[in-house]
Amino acid sequence: MSEGSSRPERSADGPGQPADGPARIVDGKRWITGVSASPDGVRLAFTASDPTSPAQLFVANADGTGERQLTDLNREWKSEVALSEPERVRFTRAGFEIDVWVMKPFGFEPGRRYPALLNVHGGPHTQYGHVFFDEFQVYAGAGYGVIFANPRGSQGYGEKFTRAVVGDWGGGDFDDVMAAVDVTLARFDWIDPERLGILGGSYGGFLTSWAVGHTSRFKAACSERAVNNQLTMFGTSDIGPWFQPAQVGGGMPWDDPARWVERSPLTYAKQVTTPLLIIHSEDDLRCPIGEAEQLFTALKKLGKDVRFVRFPDENHELSRSGRPRHRLARFEFILEWFDAHLKPERRGDSAEPRAAARGDSTA
Repeated sequence: MSEGSSRPERSADGPGQPADGPARIVDGKRWITGVSASPDGVRLAFTASDPTSPAQLFVANADGTGERQLTDLNREWKSEVALSEPERVRFTRAGFEIDVWVMKPFGFEPGRRYPALLNVHGGPHTQYGHVFFDEFQVYAGAGYGVIFANPRGSQGYGEKFTRAVVGDWGGGDFDDVMAAVDVTLARFDWIDPERLGILGGSYGGFLTSWAVGHTSRFKAACSERAVNNQLTMFGTSDIGPWFQPAQVGGGMPWDDPARWVERSPLTYAKQVTTPLLIIHSEDDLRCPIGEAEQLFTALKKLGKDVRFVRFPDENHELSRSGRPRHRLARFEFILEWFDAHLKPERRGDSAEPRAAARGDSTA
């Protein structure tokens, strides 16, 4: 269930030869998205993105020196919009070092408090990092602080860290993201602890659905293309027969069905008090739409505050490669949901920052 993101920053500050590893030719707080060498091996061409710039084309010598940027494809668009720069914080818990980033909302003014959205990546074995991510800029542009973290299970920190989530979905990973919220609130006093939202897709949708069944800390949530029932995922997902046993642990579902039920957000529907928006695509084969339907039906039967938005003719990749009108509608549904429940202080001016985040002219 791969969910898009980026690679964390390497520890070295620039090109060089680490004592215990290969030479690092290209470095920095950015994501290298592709690289190619000239036939004679003298020159490199590569594309790279950073948190406030979509990918551009660069060239450099084979040793990383003489780097030059060849393109500036978004110059006009960047001159019209306001983009938020993430601030990175690291903390340690349970023997793991956790990265969390925070972005200020558009129009930030010291002394004011703002709502914030905690974003959970998918995978679970993907990662956030130093890359331009349109979703975060949209939320910041709409007046929200943005929080995103790499809990255990994320890639980029070694095999032990990545494997730590296997057999423990909803355990240490959930504790890590909640600790990230605590660390963020302690450091950034402009975030209003009474106006927190959570959202994520795929595995991030799982952890969002799980969170609202295990805490009332969030005032609104949005779970997308989620795993909500481990048992049904096993037999209906395109990867379920091998992915679910590997991730849930303990063999096949008939070997220990209680374990599969215990690690399913659907099991905790009765405990949900957070208003939940469920978004799912009807042609999703990775996390079939039945995952959304089951949770929505349970919450409706229980009289919970829940809304279900289903997109026709879309699949698991809606947010990344869906039809433009559907991707735009998805943003509108998400922002309207959080606006209604978190009530941003700048809500009356929200049209301008949203337009800026989407790249429309604000003149």
